[in-house]
Amino acid sequence: MELTLSSLILTLIVLLATSRGKNKPKTKTEKKKTLLFMGVSSATFTFVNRCDYTIWPGILANAGSSTLDSTGFELPTDSSRSFLAPTGWSGRFWARTGCNFDGSGAGSCNTGDCGSGQVECGGLGAAPPATLAEFTLGNGGQDFYDVSLVDGYNLPMVVEGSGGSGLCASTGCVADVNQQCPSELKVGDGEACKSACEAFGSPEYCCSGDFNSPSTCKPSVYSQMFKAACPKSYSYAYDDATSTFTCTGADYTVTFCPSSSPSQKSSSYATPSSQQQQGSGLENSGDGSTSGYPGTTTTTGAAGSGGSSSSGTGSGETMLADGSYLAGLAMGDSPRTTTASLTVISVLQFITCLSLMFTFCYL
Repeated sequence: MELTLSSLILTLIVLLATSRGKNKPKTKTEKKKTLLFMGVSSATFTFVNRCDYTIWPGILANAGSSTLDSTGFELPTDSSRSFLAPTGWSGRFWARTGCNFDGSGAGSCNTGDCGSGQVECGGLGAAPPATLAEFTLGNGGQDFYDVSLVDGYNLPMVVEGSGGSGLCASTGCVADVNQQCPSELKVGDGEACKSACEAFGSPEYCCSGDFNSPSTCKPSVYSQMFKAACPKSYSYAYDDATSTFTCTGADYTVTFCPSSSPSQKSSSYATPSSQQQQGSGLENSGDGSTSGYPGTTTTTGAAGSGGSSSSGTGSGETMLADGSYLAGLAMGDSPRTTTASLTVISVLQFITCLSLMFTFCYL
């Protein structure tokens, strides 16, 4: 059975019109399934705010990594928001507090401010002091992650992995370090606690100059204070052995102020309430589950241009290579035909390839 060339053209026009008509925003699950179908794996990062006040998380992709769907956003108390990150992605997350933004999104924050003057950080990192979550997603191998206090501390944070293989231990800092912060490190009325490097700037505290190696830079009395309060977090630049964690193929939940949950049990935390994120294009639903948090939001993450890395703190970044997102759709060349007709098999092959191309373009 053969089809005329005109029939083929008509079929392709219908296919194109149908694809454009169905070009609706994909959910996180739909995008992840499409990426897996095309051989591109990804991880979901879910941010949960258990603080009793609104925070503004910031996201900074390291050099060579694509930006996620946002570089900074508002996260009200008891709400959550999720993003997809491609395999090989590396970067950091933190929370900004005490922010004041006007209707156009212009403003600043008391702690963790990225200096952009906007809700979106646009490739800028956190001004210390700020509690940081740092990630490098493996290209088919292990993910590396940590919570760092090398740049100081502004609020509690916990990172948990789910659905992965390996140790996949939770890490972070649930203690309120601001309450025990020495006066020489305290910021303002106690809204944050500086690192000794930030407060004094001396090489022995910053692990710089003659102190830029594990053998010469030792824990100070200040870093020991951070370590005692938060045993799983980086307390100074060479605190690798007890502060870096690994997992393979997991999704991750970053919870701010986890101890604020009234029903905290071991390493699990209460389910945040489901609510609509205004103006974000996100939908919260009560039928999803991410990292043990039923009812978390699903977000369509879009890859963008790579963000620049902030100044290195040494908090594990020396042992973690920057990842880069390398994904493409390989399609073989179709032989040209000089006849006015094509066999059904050739038509089906052509339409299948074209359909895959549309799927990738609208992702």
